This record gives sequence, structure tokens and C-alpha cells, in this order.
Amino acid sequence: MAQLPVDDIERLRQRRSVKWRAHDRDALPLPVAEMDFQLAPPIRRELHAAVDRSDTGYAYAGTDLTDALTGFAKRRWDWTIAPDSVTVVADVGVGCVELIRMLCKPGDGVVVNPPVYAPFFEWIAETGRQVVEAPLDGGLRLDLDALEAAFAKRPAVYLLCNPHNPVGRVHTPEELAAVVRLAAQYDVRVISDEVHAPLVLPGAAHTPLLTVPGADDVAIALVAASKAWNLAGLKCAQIVTASSEMRSVTDRLPVNVRYRVGHFGVIASVAAYTEGEAWLDDLLETLDARRDLLGRLLAESMPEVRWQRPDATYLGWLDCRAIGPDAEPYEKFLAAGVVTDPGPKFGTGGGGHVRLNLATSEEILTEAVERMSAA
Repeated sequence: MAQLPVDDIERLRQRRSVKWRAHDRDALPLPVAEMDFQLAPPIRRELHAAVDRSDTGYAYAGTDLTDALTGFAKRRWDWTIAPDSVTVVADVGVGCVELIRMLCKPGDGVVVNPPVYAPFFEWIAETGRQVVEAPLDGGLRLDLDALEAAFAKRPAVYLLCNPHNPVGRVHTPEELAAVVRLAAQYDVRVISDEVHAPLVLPGAAHTPLLTVPGADDVAIALVAASKAWNLAGLKCAQIVTASSEMRSVTDRLPVNVRYRVGHFGVIASVAAYTEGEAWLDDLLETLDARRDLLGRLLAESMPEVRWQRPDATYLGWLDCRAIGPDAEPYEKFLAAGVVTDPGPKFGTGGGGHVRLNLATSEEILTEAVERMSAA
């Protein structure tokens, strides 16, 4: 395996995605979860071929995508997915919003584990449901006592982040078994956002929730190639069920939800799942090295900043409370030309923290920490 290359920063600044266009040109943008690595060659080849044949019409997932996903899940996690249990949607956010609408009524509670992926709060508000918090514990793990207390309030849905963004936590099989037991006991349906599942780093292993005994009847999973292969702008994700009861939920989704999928997203996802694993392995090796580099840089230049090495994702959750409360660390780093994500947006427990994207070059990451230290 080999580490992946990154274009120089002037080349990166030619990109037109939000990461590179939403901030001052001289800033180092390390917030939004998109990577700076070049596309995997099989994906690049398939997208070029589609353009060459003027193949830019409406998406048709057919069996190609479900076969590609089921093969990848079996090889990677020994997860057997029935092809007819896969529903294609535009992205994980769209899938979550539509599933929340299917699974509960306006005003019902939806449980989350803050600090957690900020759009969870927005999706719940969009559907007219109410946030019920069960914060992570002091070790940034699922607090099962807090989760049971939240379930006792009789919410309809639990929105699980598996692996957990922003803290990079990989939930254990035992923790997930407890989630399933509590969901069954309190009649709560679980939506498991597993978009970061392919990004579990060396030393940890992902457990798909639907492989946990008993999860079939209480849970639905959402997966995508978007984070692991940097395809978010192409719009393609998959909902997976494992029982007739949960399949009846996806069967009720509005038909147009499926037709909002991106054609290039389908093409790229098929290539990722079928031919992109060697590149993914190189990516994980590269991210492991960046994780080590960030740890060294922080220890040398910013010892007052604490963090737990993420088990998954390419995101560092930095405890900067020694620098200031609330969003003050974010503001100081921004003034120094480094864009991070302010911790408070991730909910309870986020104050005094920032989320930093380490999926970039050694040079950019090093310069970013130097600027942050100088601030």
C-alpha cells in the first residue's frame, strides 16, 4: 500500500466545491468533510467515459448499484445484504429526513447523541420533530444510561451516528447490542447513519448495526460511497433494511425521492464499490499517517489542546477549552487563516472545541497547526 498524493494548494484552490470557495482565498479550509486527495482511478475513468459518450441523462441504478453494494459489504464487513432490501436516495441527509417523516409524527421526539453531526439537528427541525438529547459520556462513548433515560420519554426514533461524527468513535458490538435491546424494549426505531463506515482506521473495526442480532425489526441503515471516495457532490446513497416491517417503511417513500439521485453518483458509486477497494486501503493508510502527524504537531506546538485519536473518519475533535469557551477557539483560528468547524454547532458538549479535517497534505496540515499555534 502507498500513501495518496495531494495536489499543491494552488491547484486545490481551482476546485469549485464549498470547501475551497466559501472562504478567503488565503485561508486553509479544514472544516467541511470533503477530502483533498485525487479521485480513485476507477472512478475517474468511469466518469470520463460517461462524459465521452455524452451520457448525462437521468439516473438509473438498476441492479448494478445494489450488486456492487452487496458485494462490497460482504467482503468488507461480512454483512449479507439482500439485493431487494436496498433503496437508492440522493444522499444520507435526504434519506434521514424522509425516514423520519415515515417513522414518526410531527412533534414526536428524535434522540441524538451530542456532540454529533450538526445537520442532525437541522434534519429533525425540518421535519417538525423534537430533539431529545442523550449526550456522549466523558470518554466520548455512548452513555447507555442516558440513552435509556431518553428512550423512557417515549420518542419515536433514534438517529444513531455509526461511526460517530465528530468524535471519530467506533461503537462496539456490545454497545450496539445494548442499543438494539433498548430500542426493542421502548419501541423506538433506529436510523443508523453509516456513511463513514468505510473510513474505520487501522486498529478498529466497523460493526454494521443490521448485523447485530435483533436489529432487523427495529433498525434501518444508510450507507454511501460519498465520504470514503469523496463523491458527495454526485448525490447517491443507499437505504438498507433487513426485515419486512422495515422494508414496508421504505416502500412508502415518495417515488420521486428515488428519481432525485445523481446519474454520475450511481456510476461513481458502482466503480467505488467494485473497483475502489485498493485505493480505499491506500486512503486508510494515508489517513492513519495524518492522524499520527496531527497528534505529533499538537503535542509539540499546542500541548494545551487535547484530543482523542479518532478510530474512524478523517476528522479531529479538538478540545480547546484551555484556549477559550464556546466558539472562541474557532474564531481565533479563523483570524489566523485556518477554517475549522466551531464546536457549539455539534450540540451539548461542543463548546470550546473545534472539528478539523485532516484529509489533506502533510504540508497543509503542518502549516495549519503552525497558524493555530501562533494564534
